[in-house]
Amino acid sequence: MRRRLTAGALGSFGLLAAACGSAGPATATQGASTTSTRLGGSVKVAYAGSLVGLMVNKIAPALKSYDGITLDGLPGGSTGLVNQIKSGTSSFDVFISAAPSANSGLMGGANGSWESWYAALGSAPLVIGYNPSSKFAQALRTQPWYKVMQEPGFKLGRTDPALDPKGVLVEKLLSEVAASTHDRGVAAAVLGPTENPAQVFPEESLVARLQTGQLDAGFFYSNEAKQAGIPTVSTGYPLGASFTVSILAKAPDLPQAVAFLNFLYSQAGRGLLTAGGIAPEAPKVAGNAGTMPKGLKL
Repeated sequence: MRRRLTAGALGSFGLLAAACGSAGPATATQGASTTSTRLGGSVKVAYAGSLVGLMVNKIAPALKSYDGITLDGLPGGSTGLVNQIKSGTSSFDVFISAAPSANSGLMGGANGSWESWYAALGSAPLVIGYNPSSKFAQALRTQPWYKVMQEPGFKLGRTDPALDPKGVLVEKLLSEVAASTHDRGVAAAVLGPTENPAQVFPEESLVARLQTGQLDAGFFYSNEAKQAGIPTVSTGYPLGASFTVSILAKAPDLPQAVAFLNFLYSQAGRGLLTAGGIAPEAPKVAGNAGTMPKGLKL
């Protein structure tokens, strides 16, 4: 089991050093609590690894200023986090996923009824991030990316489709490339075997691997590339993350969880999402909205 890390501990990692850009037009005090005493305490959040930079460097400090709440987060592939939540070995208040398909793994009696609802949070397209010092950088900017990735010596990074929806999206992307180019072998040529130790890494480590030159390019969501200052090229296909958020049915810190979601959907929270490269969405609720906690302002 991976150790849960607080925002402060995660902030010490080298992969987050480039994620400290400006927070955009919103500030930590916009939409802040008007009560004389802040709530305090902590909220335990399991969240998609593609959100590490934004959560640690922007949202966590703003939440602390907003209502005195400490964000205690565990990043990872959304499907892998679902498995950890269902195992019951760790307790979480909130789950932020990169795809609604992950939420379905927590709903219903057969899945432990960990979730009964979830709400849309925002979206970000799937892009190809590359190391500007790579010998393949110019080719990626000027040639079809799926051809460049087949060049000898090209080092590609992606996530495990069994643990992360982004890994599934990459496979879908290559399927669409194959259909549009009439090249049935393109997926195998680019990705090799599904479980490829030369390519498949934990989502939260891909940024660091790219920045340190271990990879020539990788598949990222636009928000994580923006936070880390990674140059990108478009895939040319309309695929990407659909971030969702929910308070788990067995949340041990329910007041803090409610306050956290209210912050995410406040003017300040949405401003931070926008500045971080995520297009905020209206909080459309899927599932049983009648089970949402009192005080939640979606």
